[in-house]
Amino acid sequence: METATVQNQFEFLFEKELIDEILELGQQKEFGAGDELMDIDQEITHFPLVLNGSLKVMTENDEGNELLLYYLEMGDTCAMTLQCCLKNSRSKIRVTAEGKTSVVFIPIEKMEEWIVKYSSWRRFVFDSYNNRLNEMLESIDSLAFQNLEERLYKYLKDKVMVNGSEELKITHQQIAIDLNSSRVVISRLMKKLEQQNQIKQDRNRIVFKEFS
Repeated sequence: METATVQNQFEFLFEKELIDEILELGQQKEFGAGDELMDIDQEITHFPLVLNGSLKVMTENDEGNELLLYYLEMGDTCAMTLQCCLKNSRSKIRVTAEGKTSVVFIPIEKMEEWIVKYSSWRRFVFDSYNNRLNEMLESIDSLAFQNLEERLYKYLKDKVMVNGSEELKITHQQIAIDLNSSRVVISRLMKKLEQQNQIKQDRNRIVFKEFS
């Protein structure tokens, strides 16, 4: 466990006693791009705290089509995982690493205990619910009121901000899966964005020009 990293990440959020418990109980794991941390219908035994990097949270319909819900960044936890912990239910989401990511996993039985024991944890959980709810409402709004080209542009912009780089290493097929579309349609729209000088693309590489 990287004690200094945990302390630096959470010293302004949590009491010292809570940080000490995280250091004592937490299991730190490292992930690379595309590594899966959790899958749909998986039994949940721990919940994550992101130390660095970012995670992508997806859901899936009955036909097996995936849909991006939100990203988790440094200092975040997953509200949907917390909800499953409270209900003692199985996972309804799939979580994968966007790039090199470090996560601390905490046993699920500690979540409710900490809500009672630490006011800072209680605020953190409520803020996490609020933030994730707002992000999912944005996703619903995007699906309902934006056309696919607008959704694609927002997707690329969000991904650039989460990864901290205007250069993305991603395929059109990966984008199509995240947006529940087809590779052919995404490729056509990406070409249109390139003609409008909003992006530059090579093979499996995209530069988002708003920030470049």
